[in-house]
Amino acid sequence: MDNQTAHFEFELTGFPGVPQKFHMLMSFFLFIIYNIMFITNGAVFIVIILKEKLHEPMYILIANLAFSDFLFDTATLPKLIAKYWFDGGKISFLACFAQMHLVHWLAVVDSFILMLMAFDRYIAICYPLRYSSTVTIKLTLFSCSFMWFSAAIITVDFIIIAKYPFCGPNKIVSFFCNSSTIMRLACADVNSARENLLTVALVVLFGTLTLIILSYIAILFSLFSLSHSSGWRKAFNTCVTHLFVNVLFYIPRVFVYIANYVKLVLTPDLGVFLIVLQSYLPHLGNPFIYCLRTEEIKKIISSTFKRNVNLKV
Repeated sequence: MDNQTAHFEFELTGFPGVPQKFHMLMSFFLFIIYNIMFITNGAVFIVIILKEKLHEPMYILIANLAFSDFLFDTATLPKLIAKYWFDGGKISFLACFAQMHLVHWLAVVDSFILMLMAFDRYIAICYPLRYSSTVTIKLTLFSCSFMWFSAAIITVDFIIIAKYPFCGPNKIVSFFCNSSTIMRLACADVNSARENLLTVALVVLFGTLTLIILSYIAILFSLFSLSHSSGWRKAFNTCVTHLFVNVLFYIPRVFVYIANYVKLVLTPDLGVFLIVLQSYLPHLGNPFIYCLRTEEIKKIISSTFKRNVNLKV
């Protein structure tokens, strides 16, 4: 990294087509969305950590997912809010690459945690008698830790972009720093790096998605055999919840990665919208899905809220 590149600054554009007169409105909207995600994901994580009743494998996985989403939102949205509120869209070279690594790291963590959730449901439904002895809290904690560590190792490769010189355009047409937008600004041929990193991303994305699909196919066949049992409805409802979370996470990402792979040309605002959709829609929806569909979490949060209201009264 030469001295010129080290002192290079990027500028996040957000939605480039939003007129200046709507910047304050946009910042207020993002501020509200950020606070909703901050409070809900934080609440889910804290409730699961503090309530011993929820110290079970599935809830530990939900807590990891909520914590990952919490970190992602906190690492990206405040800078965008400042961009629209105070015209503070500039970000230093080092800060941008630190944010880029966090973005890719936490996205991979999410995909790994969703994969572990699918495995958990597969064992719970297909082998219910073995579940408690096979899927222990200790194994779940080890698996989550291993996934966080593995995701960090996998995404270290994205830092190789920092070796390229940056000396020309500095506008990142996105909500945050990510590899695909940064590589477009390099003053060098980055085709080989782009292909390598896209391959890594596609392997992680479609590898975890394939394992999740196979798990739910096996679960589906198992549910058909339980159709006359009293427990099939509860198992089905649990699967619907997790399938909905997976749809929120994977469908926008699959479209974006395929669009990048086939080099589909999108308008700047549409490209940014798809990045926002794939990044923040799952984080906004997951806490509400788990709170509304998971009776234990819903009861604990409801009882805590009622107790606080009664204390104030």
